[in-house]
Amino acid sequence: MAEKYTEETGVKTEVYFSSDTISAHLSTRYASNNPYVLSMVDAKDVYSLGPEHAVDLSDEDWVADTTQAISVGGKVLGFPVSIEARGLMYNADAIEAITGEEFNPEDYQTLDAFEDLIDELKAGGMESPTGVLKEDWSLAGHYLPQVYEEQEDPVAFVKELNAGTADLANNDKFNSLMDTFDVLKANNYAKDSAISAEREVTTQNFAEGKIAFLFGGNWDWAIINQYDYTDGLGIMPVPQNTDDGTNTKLVGGGSKYFFIDSSDNVTDEQRQWAKDFLNWLVSDPDGQDFIVNTCSMVSPFSSNTLEPADPLGKSVKEYSDAGNLIGNFNGLPDDHYSVLGADFQKYLADQEDRDAFAKAIETYWSGAKMTNVDAFASSLQ
Repeated sequence: MAEKYTEETGVKTEVYFSSDTISAHLSTRYASNNPYVLSMVDAKDVYSLGPEHAVDLSDEDWVADTTQAISVGGKVLGFPVSIEARGLMYNADAIEAITGEEFNPEDYQTLDAFEDLIDELKAGGMESPTGVLKEDWSLAGHYLPQVYEEQEDPVAFVKELNAGTADLANNDKFNSLMDTFDVLKANNYAKDSAISAEREVTTQNFAEGKIAFLFGGNWDWAIINQYDYTDGLGIMPVPQNTDDGTNTKLVGGGSKYFFIDSSDNVTDEQRQWAKDFLNWLVSDPDGQDFIVNTCSMVSPFSSNTLEPADPLGKSVKEYSDAGNLIGNFNGLPDDHYSVLGADFQKYLADQEDRDAFAKAIETYWSGAKMTNVDAFASSLQ
């Protein structure tokens, strides 16, 4: 698309990619006084890098067209590329083949109802109705953060963890989500070798209906669509025995952000070209089609009325349009998922009990750098 944009506009547009972490890679560019004009980063990077390196985009027309732009210090610094959300993916065809009834996710918002369905599926011949991705980014980058995100005040709760005053083992939300995880773990098709299960195999089993449920998000469509997937796929909130409404919402929001460099090493003309490119993504038919149809993403802009082609994207858009998304906690330290992912894997493999896992989380946060948390918190004020 960069090549097509160059052909259409005459603006030379090249795309660079690095497998290094975003902060490390961009630091080398800044150190050599050779920044990118336009950088695609994670949300947390906008909070940490934006105040020093990003142009204020508050005057751009697209700002009024989305609820997912990132502002820091009253300035709009982050342009949202898409909306992603996570929850429990379901295969309705696989479920209905056993129950003989239409699957309605709203009927299984509580853990009790969900367990009853699991029992029915097992009685009907599906020996193991669930799958669990063992990857650290899934366990500690996606599932565990819901413990923070579903708190009444996520920032305050994380700061209590950092101060050593939070009692995680007795926290209602932690136990609620871990109760659900225990059900997923106990009914995992690969429970005897949970930390050896390959993502591709687990996802294929889900896509083809050999299992009915898998925690994940609409990004998983990129793998699901490689297999002979059934119809009736979607995403539902994580079932929980709770009355706070969190079991009626997915968790998500803007995913991947652009920011435009503000340094003297970039010219105003280049910055205007970058702004034009972002506006093209928002309002030009080719740009809109690229986001939704070519990339199979959910546009964060209300003016883009194209319906996602994939079923997971459709689910996310429905929840987003209805205002039923719990916002991402975008202040996690950079090593959160790698450090706590290892402990979560121990829990998945029954090498660590819940109390030990809670203690490991508390220990991690007691020594965590709060730079990203503080930057995220300041953006909410």
